[in-house]
Amino acid sequence: MKLPYWHVDAFADRPFAGNQAAVMPLEEWLDDAILQAVAEENNFAETAFVVKDASGESHHELRWFTPTEEVRLCGHATLASGHVLLSLSGDERVALRTRKAGVLEVRRVGAGYELALPLIRTEPGEWTAATALLGAEPTEVWLDPEGYGIYLFDREEQVRALTPDLRKLEALGNDQFICTAPGTHTDVVSRVFVPGGGVDEDSFTGSAHSALTYFWTERLGRECFTAFQASKRGGHATCRRDGDKAVLSGRCVTVVKGSFYLP
Repeated sequence: MKLPYWHVDAFADRPFAGNQAAVMPLEEWLDDAILQAVAEENNFAETAFVVKDASGESHHELRWFTPTEEVRLCGHATLASGHVLLSLSGDERVALRTRKAGVLEVRRVGAGYELALPLIRTEPGEWTAATALLGAEPTEVWLDPEGYGIYLFDREEQVRALTPDLRKLEALGNDQFICTAPGTHTDVVSRVFVPGGGVDEDSFTGSAHSALTYFWTERLGRECFTAFQASKRGGHATCRRDGDKAVLSGRCVTVVKGSFYLP
C-alpha cells in the first residue's frame, strides 16, 4: 500500500525551523494500530492523518498521533494539515473535524495561515512535584484539568536556561509543562516540555499557545501579542483572542513530499 506523505515545518518561514509534522491524506481510516505504527516510524512530535468527512460537518476528519499515543489536540500539525489541503485544493479555508477538540478551521491569510483553536483557560494553582523538577522556581503556576500547566518566570533568560529533569517529569503523566516569560524581541517567550507524551521538548506547540493566549491576554490587557517558542529550532506565531477561540497566525514550509509504503 502506498500512502501520500508530506513533511511540513509549521510556524516557520524557512526549512529547518518551527515544528515538524507529517501529514498523510488517506482514502479511508486504517486500523488504529497501523496509524500508531506509522507515527512511530515518522518519529515526529505529531503525524496528522486526514480523511474526507462524509458526515457533511466539515471538509475533512483529522487525527493526530505522537510516536507513542493519539492526542486530543495539536496545533502545529493542524496548521500543517491546512497548508497541505489548501495547497492541493487552492481554496481559502478548510474545516477539520476532530475526535475531541471539535471542528477546527485553517484560513489562508497572505503568505501564511490563521488557525482557530479552543481557548484553554488555566487558573492559579500549585504543583510542587512539578515545579521542583523544572530547574528553577517559577513565580506563578496556572493549571487546567486537562493537563496544561503554565509556569511563569520573570525573564526570558530564565526560561532559556531551564534544564528540567525530563525523566522525572515523564513519570508525572502526559501533561504539558509550559514555561513562559515576557520576551525580549517578542511579547512572550516560552518553552514546552511533554516527556510523558513522548516529546521531551516540543519545537513549537500550538495547543500550548491556546493556553498562553488566555493567560497573556488577561495579563497584558490586550487581545493580541507576538510569541516565540525558544526551542532549538524555534517557532514564531501571533496569538489573538477571539471570544472562546485562540487564533494563531503562522507560516508553513513543505520540506518533503512523497510516498509512505505499507506492507
